[in-house]
Formats: sequence, C-alpha cells, structure tokens
Amino acid sequence: MNALARPLGALLKLIFDLTNNYGLSIILFTVVVKLLTVPLTIKQTKSMRELQEIQPKLKKLQEKYKNDKEQLNIKTMELYKEHNISPFGGCLPLLIQFPIIIGLFAALREPGIYVFESQAAYEAINTSFLWLSNLSKPDPYLWGLPLLAGLTTYLSSVTMTAKGATADQSQKIMTYFMPIMIFWWGKSFPAGLTLYWVVSNVFQIVQQLIIRRPQAELKEGLK
Repeated sequence: MNALARPLGALLKLIFDLTNNYGLSIILFTVVVKLLTVPLTIKQTKSMRELQEIQPKLKKLQEKYKNDKEQLNIKTMELYKEHNISPFGGCLPLLIQFPIIIGLFAALREPGIYVFESQAAYEAINTSFLWLSNLSKPDPYLWGLPLLAGLTTYLSSVTMTAKGATADQSQKIMTYFMPIMIFWWGKSFPAGLTLYWVVSNVFQIVQQLIIRRPQAELKEGLK
C-alpha cells in the first residue's frame, strides 16, 4: 500500500501546491486520473455494451444447453468469437481503478505521511471544504457526501447500460446493491476519499452521455 500511496500522494501534493485548497486539489486530482484512464474506460464501456447486446442470445444458449455445461461453454465462447467480444474486456479499467482507490485511501487517511510528508505540515494547512471541517475524517452528515456517493454510483451504473439492452439478473442486483454499499462505506471513509468517488462518478456519467450521443445519432441516421 505504501508503494501505491506515495506516488498518488505526491501528485495530490503537486496539485495542492498549485491551488492551495485541499478539497479542490482532490477534485482536480480525480479529473486528472479520469482523463488518463479515458481510453481504457471507453474500451470498458464498449465491451460492457456489447455483452449487454448479446444477452438475449446468451439466454437462448443457456436454455438450450442447460443440461450440458461443456457444450454451453463451447457455444458461449463461439458466440463471443462471432461478435469479436472478450468476456473480460471490461475488467482492466476496474483493475486499474482499484489500486488507485486503495492508494488514495491510504494517502487521505494519513495525509501527514503520504501527501505532506510531515504531520506538522499537514496540520498547518486548511483541510476544510464546503461544509466539511476535515477531509481526512468521515462526513458527519449522511445526506452529504455518503448520499451523493450512493446516488452518483447508481446513476453511473444506469448510464453504463446500453439503451434497450437487457441486463442479466446479476447486473440488476449490482445496479441497486452497489449504491447502498457505497453509501454505507461513505459513512466511515475519509471525506476526501468519498469526494474523490463522487467526482469520479460525475465524470463517468458525463463521459457516458457524451459517448452515447453520437451512437444514438448514428442509429437515428440508419433508420
């Protein structure tokens, strides 16, 4: 965790030196990280949408070969190959995001060590932001960042679902379960980390709406 937290803390400190505002630094840090991962996120979105679009065909295969798992696996892989889809195509951006969250969690939990390199330097800065008195402590108001984190997680999941696509049961469960889980975590996580999550979700929502617009216009033009 130390190896992850230190470079992220250094980037956050660099942005802080430019803004002299800890909360704004976290927001700009989030935007920088999201911009760097845009190509991977676009690839993830494309893979997820393609998987959603072939869900009806997958269900037919599951019904047809429900008593023959080996044949079902063969036919499923053939379907993926036919549509040039990798079933693991959407995992890479998530795997990259996960260590970023772990490293940032450590950096924001102990900013005196990982961001400012001394507790005295950290205590000398203003760590308040909007209604928050200290971004290294949890938001005391459930209707604040924890609620925003849960709500934006839900909206982000919805925008990731292709319009008219049929989501499987596990996707539907995750669409509703994840926001509740993130809301619950947001009550105990450092407010700075929850702020990162909210801004990340907002960026993701806007990005998905931008990506979907040309696709919708293209489909309209083909009608």
